[in-house]
Amino acid sequence: MLRVAIPNKGSLAEESIAILKEAGYRQRSDSRDLVLVDTENQVEFYYLRPRDIALYVGSGELEAGITGRDLLIDSAAQASEILSLGYGGSTFRFAAPTGKKWSEKDIQGKRVASAYPGLVTSHLNSLGIQATVVRLDGAVESSVRLGVADLIADVVSTGNTLRQAGLEIFGDSILISEAVLITRDSEKNNPALQILLRRLQGVITARLYVLLDYDVQKDKVSAACAITPGLESPTISPLQNEKWVAVRAMVLRKDTNRVMDELWDIGARGILVTDIHACRL
Repeated sequence: MLRVAIPNKGSLAEESIAILKEAGYRQRSDSRDLVLVDTENQVEFYYLRPRDIALYVGSGELEAGITGRDLLIDSAAQASEILSLGYGGSTFRFAAPTGKKWSEKDIQGKRVASAYPGLVTSHLNSLGIQATVVRLDGAVESSVRLGVADLIADVVSTGNTLRQAGLEIFGDSILISEAVLITRDSEKNNPALQILLRRLQGVITARLYVLLDYDVQKDKVSAACAITPGLESPTISPLQNEKWVAVRAMVLRKDTNRVMDELWDIGARGILVTDIHACRL
């Protein structure tokens, strides 16, 4: 039976449970449950602290898990990312006191406070920069003012919290993180894991695309197909009116309205949009 770790609380847990339900797996109904056995799909789900998941997978106690890319790198566990899940996004940046134009070379020899010391150390090593990384579990923004560090490395969204603490962002992003499915190299060909992987890929694709159906005159088919090329090619079916055909294609959800406008302009009619709940490509 495949053993999979899931975050036990927070938005990462909620979205992980949602995507697994869409993929056809049972999930817990009580947040106090720490283990759920899906006998139909032969999977055991373990609800753990997100920060611990990579360690359990990397040690071989569990075959797979869902966690943040940031937590995976920070853990230095013997596990690797096999699928980006498209939610739980965050961006890590350096920030330092305002009033000086900072660059990455100015980090050399400084103290860098972060709640993700492994991640920051790995990034600094990749840049060839030597610095002291100070581990803090919270209130990283206050560390400079309190004299614990010279600058920080932290998750940044709007930057308002940093500005209130007298800090400003500099340099390139350290990491753009999101939820990921992880496993060990020795498990990548596990048949049960491959089923989980395909199901999740199907849900992710279904969330990104919609089905677009429309009618168009035969002499406009080439122009219509240029607008909706589909993944491989559109499906074209004859209609009772021999001058018209029906076209079906997958299009990116975010482009739906623009594509409908362009189809209408070339004379397409009966344009319908349908959600995709799951797929295999």
